Amino acid sequence: MSDERERLIELAASAYRERDADGRVVDAPAWHDLDAEGRAEAHRRARVTRRLEAALDPEGLSSTARAVLGRIRRA
Repeated sequence: MSDERERLIELAASAYRERDADGRVVDAPAWHDLDAEGRAEAHRRARVTRRLEAALDPEGLSSTARAVLGRIRRA
C-alpha cells in the first residue's frame, strides 16, 4: 500500500470531522479521494478503532459518542 493511500485511509477513518461556518459536519476530503476499496478499509478501521476506544473508556463510550453527547449537552 502506498504511503499516500495509507494516509488517506487513516484520515478518513479518524473520528475528527471539520465543521462549516454553521457548525455542520463536513465530509472528510480524504473519503472522496479514496476508491471503493479504500473507503471500505477506512470504514473497517473506524469500526475497530471506535470499539477499542469504547473498551478503554470508563463509560464505554467512543470518541464519536463523547463528541455527540458533548454537543447535545451544550445545546
